[in-house]
Amino acid sequence: MASTVRTRFAPSPTGFLHIGGARTALFSWAFARRHGGTFVLRIEDTDVARSTPEAVQAIIDGMNWLGLEADEGPFYQMRRMERYKDVVQEMLAAGTAYYCYTSPEELEQLREEQRARGEKPRYDGRWRPEPGKTLPTPPDGVKPVVRFRNLQDGVVAWDDLVKGRVEFANSELDDLIIARPDGTPTYNFCVVVDDMDMRITHVIRGDDHVNNTPRQINILKALGGEVPVYAHLSMILGDDGTKLSKRHGAVSVMQYADDGYLPEAVINYLARLGWSHGDDEIFSREQFVEWFDLDHITPSAAQFNTEKLNWLNSHYIKQADNGRLAADVAHRLALRGVDPEAGPALEAVVGLYKERVSNLNELADAAELFCVEVHPAPELIAQHLTEGARAALASLETRLASANWDKASLNQAIKDTMAEHALKMPQVAIPLRVAVLGVAQTPAIDAVLEVMGRERVLRRVGRYL
Repeated sequence: MASTVRTRFAPSPTGFLHIGGARTALFSWAFARRHGGTFVLRIEDTDVARSTPEAVQAIIDGMNWLGLEADEGPFYQMRRMERYKDVVQEMLAAGTAYYCYTSPEELEQLREEQRARGEKPRYDGRWRPEPGKTLPTPPDGVKPVVRFRNLQDGVVAWDDLVKGRVEFANSELDDLIIARPDGTPTYNFCVVVDDMDMRITHVIRGDDHVNNTPRQINILKALGGEVPVYAHLSMILGDDGTKLSKRHGAVSVMQYADDGYLPEAVINYLARLGWSHGDDEIFSREQFVEWFDLDHITPSAAQFNTEKLNWLNSHYIKQADNGRLAADVAHRLALRGVDPEAGPALEAVVGLYKERVSNLNELADAAELFCVEVHPAPELIAQHLTEGARAALASLETRLASANWDKASLNQAIKDTMAEHALKMPQVAIPLRVAVLGVAQTPAIDAVLEVMGRERVLRRVGRYL
């Protein structure tokens, strides 16, 4: 299969790149990479009313953030209109398509009559040319649509790499409109021409496209094209077991970026949504490509698990380089209007907190306390900065003013203060945390003081003495 595989990701730019689309893109990308093939990005923007440049950019931004580089494209369907129209004319000339003058009103009346008889609503082929059939006279002033002359007998079938053998009776498929009255082609037709022209060998997409596939196969065969291999991925359910939708929160890929997830965590998580490699839960992008196949994709729906994504994200944050994390945190602080240069070196702060957070926004929350003047909640002050605690802090301040500024020396200064005032560690450390960072819980207090620096620590402690 090497060097022959060509996959594609073909989103419609009517919104952001959502999680389901990102998984489709990931699997298509990985399959091409696994087999030394080509991954094509195609923007299906024929829905002019809903497609926007902003949505196109959102899709490209999402793919760039995930690191899913296309080998070819992006190709835009709106720039291929002449090609589609030429193919329509070829099909009309070949007799595999025909003009239909049935008005929308006539179609609706036909459907109502069929429903009243308990039949499946469908076009009845009144303008379909047949040997010995006399067609009506085209009405004046009516612009026709063009319909595909679908086979009426037999079945259209394919061996789906996820769902197994799938068959549709041709008698169940009416003659699909492939061009509108104004000559613009329809979605299912454009897809076929694109897949044929781009020599797509494997179509990996959501199973909401299963009903489109028999029509597309028949059109492709009518054009003499080679039918690709299909793999229809199951839907993704939300945490609550219902279809993933906006009400489940962050379904846009870039929303996950805003919410503080690392792309490698999202990639790792998406890879496990409906696919598995034994019991492996954590693996790199490179390992995924090496392992990926379509045989281990489950045909049942995958369920999104936010808790698991958070666990993966915290793992990757722990493994990440402090410099990289610091740069990201600096950006997040700047967006909040906080000067990231106003505190100690962010790399040191990140090193203190990376083991304790599940996303980058939590890391930025912690770093912000080092960069701004903190104002502890009144209840924290009342609870922890008591008269006795302030006396201990005054003694500690004297020691800190002359101590060597390293963890061991700072720890000793705290212990000496505890001994002087007959206090336990929490009775000194918690008031110190509240004074210095405005919160009662932090990493080891000696490490916090070391990173904060003598001048900031003394200034912040001094406010309560």
